Amino acid sequence: MLPPKQTSLLVLALLIAVPSLNAADKTKKVEARDITLNVPTSWKQSPASNNLRTAQFAIPKVEGDKEDAELVVYFFGGAGGGVNANLERWSGQFQPGGKKQKIYKGESKQGEYYLLDVTGVYNKPIGPPINRQTNPTPGYQMMAVVLMVKDKGNYFLKLTGPQKTVAATGKALRVAFDADLKKEAELKPEGDK
Repeated sequence: MLPPKQTSLLVLALLIAVPSLNAADKTKKVEARDITLNVPTSWKQSPASNNLRTAQFAIPKVEGDKEDAELVVYFFGGAGGGVNANLERWSGQFQPGGKKQKIYKGESKQGEYYLLDVTGVYNKPIGPPINRQTNPTPGYQMMAVVLMVKDKGNYFLKLTGPQKTVAATGKALRVAFDADLKKEAELKPEGDK
């Protein structure tokens, strides 16, 4: 048996040498039509709730949040609108007062992408989309991605939920679709020079 001081040093050396073994760090590959996602095993995949969805996941809430977040992947067979139309539509799902947003452009192994990161009061849908009913929900965040897959079309990834949970998931979202963080850059609004 090692003396306490040597035991402490051995434990410290092992913690530094061995990568984290948290379940959140483990990923699994999920095929979503033409793209492959590398999602944390803690994300619970469920069958698509409608035929517009390619994949969907519940992301466990972090401490302090009351509900889980959700990631939905959409593919409309080459339709679904352009980048700007989708970024504007997603941004419009938040009330203007107090809304904060940033737009990023980047590259992934699967294609170029644009990412909208918006926080504020989310107009959370109630019931079927055709009803167009919403409940204003403060403290929400959305990270929505237009992933442009060459020769296939645009894929749309939409992560929505309580702000702490979504913020804690931002890096995992980017890892999921193979984003190269070194090549991601924030786009400035057109009025900024």
